[in-house]
Amino acid sequence: MSTLAPRAGRRCHNAVNPLHSCVYFSPDLGKEFAELGVQDAGRVYFASRAAAFGAVGAGAVTASFYNFNDELVARHLPSVWSDLTPQAALDARLRAVDSTLRRVLGEETVASPEMAEAAGLALRAAEACTRHARPLYAAHADLPVPDQPHLAYWHAATLLREHRGDGHLAALLSAGLDPLEALVSHTATGKGMAPRWILATRGWRRPDWDAAVERLRDRGVLDAGGELTDAGTALRAELEEATDRMDEAPYAHLGADGVERLTELGRGFLLAAASAGAFPEDLVGKG
Repeated sequence: MSTLAPRAGRRCHNAVNPLHSCVYFSPDLGKEFAELGVQDAGRVYFASRAAAFGAVGAGAVTASFYNFNDELVARHLPSVWSDLTPQAALDARLRAVDSTLRRVLGEETVASPEMAEAAGLALRAAEACTRHARPLYAAHADLPVPDQPHLAYWHAATLLREHRGDGHLAALLSAGLDPLEALVSHTATGKGMAPRWILATRGWRRPDWDAAVERLRDRGVLDAGGELTDAGTALRAELEEATDRMDEAPYAHLGADGVERLTELGRGFLLAAASAGAFPEDLVGKG
C-alpha cells in the first residue's frame, strides 16, 4: 500500500517532465542536427525522439507516439536514417540538451548540489519503472546514464516521462479515444496543446480536427460550443487517475519525502527555464 499523498506522483511528474520537453523547442537541437545535414524540423524531431529504438520505420513510431498522423511520420521515417545513424541522433540530442540547460538554467544551477541531488532522486525513482508494454520507456532505459548531473537529471526525467506516457496511452485506448480525439479533449481542458500547434506539428488538418470534435459531441464528451461536458470532464479526470495508478511504482519507490523534495527541486528548475524562454508562450490553450 502506497503512503504517498493523492496525486503526489502526478505533481512530481508535472514538475520534472517539462525540463525533458524543452529540448524539442530549443534552437540548439536544430543547430546540432543541421551540422549533420538534417534541417527539416520534422525530421529532426522524429530522429531525435525515435533514435532510442534504432533505425525503425514509421509504424513503430506512429504506434508509440500515438497522436501523430502516420502520413507525417512516414514522410520522415525510415528515410532519415539515410542521413544519419540513430547513435548520431542520440549524441546530437544530448549535446543539445547540454547547451540548452546551460543556457536556460545557468552554469551555477547546472553545477549546483541541488542539480546533483535532483538527478539522484529522479534516477532512484526510475529504478522502479517497468518495461513491459512500455516501448518508449524501455528503449530509453537501454541508454547509458550520462555522467554529468544535469544530463543525468534530464535522462531520468526522460525515463519518468516515457514511463508515464506509455501508461497514459493504455488509458486512452481503454477509454476509446483515438489519437486526435485524445488531443481535442485534452485541449478542451485548457491544459493541452493549442490547436494551432497541434495542426502545425502533428500532421492533422482542420477537417480532421473538426471531425474529431463532432465524434466527441456525439459521445457527449463535448457540448455544442466545443467545451467539455460534465461527462467529458469526468472522462479526462479518470484518464489521469488511471495513468496515476499505472505510474505509481517509481514514486512509491522513492517515498513520500523523496517525492516531495524532487517536486520542489523540479519546480525550481522549471520556473527558471520558463523564465528564460524555454517554452513558446502560446503553446498551451484552447485558442
